[in-house]
Amino acid sequence: KNMQNSTSVLEFHFIQLSEDPDLQIVLFGLFLSMYLLALCGNLLIILTVSSDSHLHTPMYFFLSNLSVVDICFISTTVPRVIMDIQTHCRVISYVGCLAQMSLFIIFACMDNMLLTVMAYDRFVVICHPLHYQVIMNPSRCGVLLLGSFLFSLVELLLHHLIILSFPNCENFIEISNFFCGPSEVLKLAHFDTVTNTIIRFGMGTLFGLFPMSGIIFSYFKIVSSIIQTSSSSGKHRTFSTCGSHLSIVCLFYGTGLGVYFSNSLSHSPRSIAVASVMYTVVTPMMNPFIYSLRNKDIKIALRKILSRTF
Repeated sequence: KNMQNSTSVLEFHFIQLSEDPDLQIVLFGLFLSMYLLALCGNLLIILTVSSDSHLHTPMYFFLSNLSVVDICFISTTVPRVIMDIQTHCRVISYVGCLAQMSLFIIFACMDNMLLTVMAYDRFVVICHPLHYQVIMNPSRCGVLLLGSFLFSLVELLLHHLIILSFPNCENFIEISNFFCGPSEVLKLAHFDTVTNTIIRFGMGTLFGLFPMSGIIFSYFKIVSSIIQTSSSSGKHRTFSTCGSHLSIVCLFYGTGLGVYFSNSLSHSPRSIAVASVMYTVVTPMMNPFIYSLRNKDIKIALRKILSRTF
């Protein structure tokens, strides 16, 4: 009976980022350019890491996988937005909405977990440099990558169990964002406001703050190790090693968790949709540029590729 009720709503409507017709062409060009930049930047990172044997290390193994996930992550939302702007159609079916939400959860959680694994990698290389090759061996790297994927599947399963266990609101019409994110889809279930808020905060804490606590713990140990280092050059080298990763962590978590939790507090759907652009579009676009601009090994490998190409 619940499954029958859950499929009673056949389609939903996305919110418009702007109601000004003159801005539609601007939004189309903006989303298209950001999407192409994200694709080219992340593909370049993957090509650089795979083509240079000096970058076949755990750190760059996780970085290349992060680029793969970022390509999939941005591809779950932006192509649909571009198509909606071009066709002036903001309608999505119930099945299509659940499919988009499923892909979004998997790749967002993978992004989340890979950032945590990369923090652990930095912790090992700085705090246990003599045992780094033993601890971060290829088998363990594979297990960490597989564990990140399984953790993402668990989050997806819990979201589906919550959503499909309760009947939908019959009169639900509009999704208060430009894509079917988990916060928006949770509103499809017939919860009261208090229950919806408790579930959203509980899921966000479990799958957002739990991995973030791993990053905080890793960097707490790293900072403790830096304080004990007497050499100023050693401190500078350590900070430069972690700077790129910290920049991406702050960008991803600051915008992602902010939007996820503010969904319960804010009454302005359009402002939430605009803020969602930061972690669904801007973060995957900026990741490769942050690493390539701040990482000496990546820049050297890129120069080699460009010199061979031209």
